[in-house]
Amino acid sequence: MSKTYRAGLIGCGRMGATIDDEVKDRPHSELFLPYSHAAALAACPRIEFVAVCDPVEEKAKATQQRYGVASAYTDYREMIRQEKLDLVSIATRPGPHAETTIFAAENGVGAVYCEKPLCNSMREADAMLEACRRHGVKFNYGTQRRYAPIYRQVRQLCDEGRIGQVQAVVANCGVSVAQWGHTHAADMMLFLAGDGEAEFVQGHAVFAESDWEGQRLKIDPSITSGYVHFKNGVHAYLVAAGGSEFEVSGTKGKLRTLSNGIGYTLRTADEFGELHEEEVPATAIASGTLKSVEDLVAALDTGGDTQGSLELACRSQELIFGIIASHRQGGRRVELPLAERDLSIAPDHY
Repeated sequence: MSKTYRAGLIGCGRMGATIDDEVKDRPHSELFLPYSHAAALAACPRIEFVAVCDPVEEKAKATQQRYGVASAYTDYREMIRQEKLDLVSIATRPGPHAETTIFAAENGVGAVYCEKPLCNSMREADAMLEACRRHGVKFNYGTQRRYAPIYRQVRQLCDEGRIGQVQAVVANCGVSVAQWGHTHAADMMLFLAGDGEAEFVQGHAVFAESDWEGQRLKIDPSITSGYVHFKNGVHAYLVAAGGSEFEVSGTKGKLRTLSNGIGYTLRTADEFGELHEEEVPATAIASGTLKSVEDLVAALDTGGDTQGSLELACRSQELIFGIIASHRQGGRRVELPLAERDLSIAPDHY
């Protein structure tokens, strides 16, 4: 009989517990559900969902009742100490992510699923990474597309050479706020470019110098464009055209996801360089949130790596901070690793 793992949820708000209600009647809701952290924990047969926590007691109690969880807390430290958890799911605002992850790592938690954005600065990301490495904690990041079958199929076709050598990734994700929206775009640019290290970034965002307090940006600014140059030679572009579609161009063809993941196309070049659409392998539709939790369970089973490790989460988060730094410097290219580790996007409500 397969082992089950004790899990607890920290943060019983929208992404933690209730977003499923917003999407259940939407077209193609099967792309998302189960969507919230709580719903995914409850749906995973290898998880024993034993506790929830929120500083607002009413939210914790409501989530406890909704998901049939044994215990509810208002202090995550008490929950972690009392419940002897194997896995913690963090769905708070980003401000507490670093301290919560570090506390979990230092108090016996073996795996963390952390909602995006990862944190408010690369200084915080560095501390999270050090603690998780030191304690051997498995980690996945709440950029759900990375775990969904359709995006993994597109990445596999890239890795197999179906479009030749990958040259460019284009994220058609529109104009959106840096932390709350384009953390998704940054992670997919990284993922489809092969998850390698970035050499430098450039970009344009919407903020004024009056929005800064030292190294702290007091708003979550919109990003209108971004460019990433990866060390493996891949160029990645974040553009203002919307649709949540991602295109990967290679020397022998192109792959493109459609309408936020309802399908994808593959076109390959003939001897004259003209592109022709090909039939693509069938791909299952499944929740990225649930797949992420299942991936953490597999990592706990085997001791192996996860699909969205903290190292990768730090890389994608650094792209966001790099674009902000670039705009503040007049659009200059910003070399990575980012020198300004204390640059933060931290509105008061974050």
